[in-house]
Amino acid sequence: MFERIPPRERLDLLIAWIAISIAFTLIFVRDRVEPLTFFIFLGVSLVTVGIGFILHEMAHKFTAMHYGYWAEFRKDNLMLVVAVALAALVGVVFAAPGATVIYGTGVTREQNGRISAAGPLTNLILCIPFAVLTFLAGSGTSLIGIIGVVGLQVNGMIAAFNMLPVSVLDGRKVLAWNKGIFAVLIVAAFAVVIATFYLV
Repeated sequence: MFERIPPRERLDLLIAWIAISIAFTLIFVRDRVEPLTFFIFLGVSLVTVGIGFILHEMAHKFTAMHYGYWAEFRKDNLMLVVAVALAALVGVVFAAPGATVIYGTGVTREQNGRISAAGPLTNLILCIPFAVLTFLAGSGTSLIGIIGVVGLQVNGMIAAFNMLPVSVLDGRKVLAWNKGIFAVLIVAAFAVVIATFYLV
């Protein structure tokens, strides 16, 4: 598996992971400026964003490879700067750190839709163990509770943002392939995001 992730892709994933972890940390600690709080949430974000973001991109990659195409994640330096700047200035994460690029010709609408759906679907599946952590913790103030709630929020946000049917986002390609699956994924993603606000 790891041999299918070349060094350049690993570096791009690492840089994007750190940048969006910082972006999410900035919105989580917006009203709490104590250094200890910042580093606690940075650590939590590195774990939760790392799991959510990397598995999202790997889902795209390995689904594409399942269909016989080569695929690699490529970071977008400008969008990484925008993500951190917006988080710091506005308190919003615009999580478009790059994209998994598919190399090859002849990708069908169905294949493209399935490849695109794999990322948000992975994030929604990841919400399950984070929901279990939240339930077991019983309180959002414990470290386990914080990891559970943040994991739910991060994965919900990544799924919801990517399911928007605009530009090069996953939602547009899923909608072009299957309107029913698009509806299920986008409703589920936004339901998770909305639900997490009641847990904070």
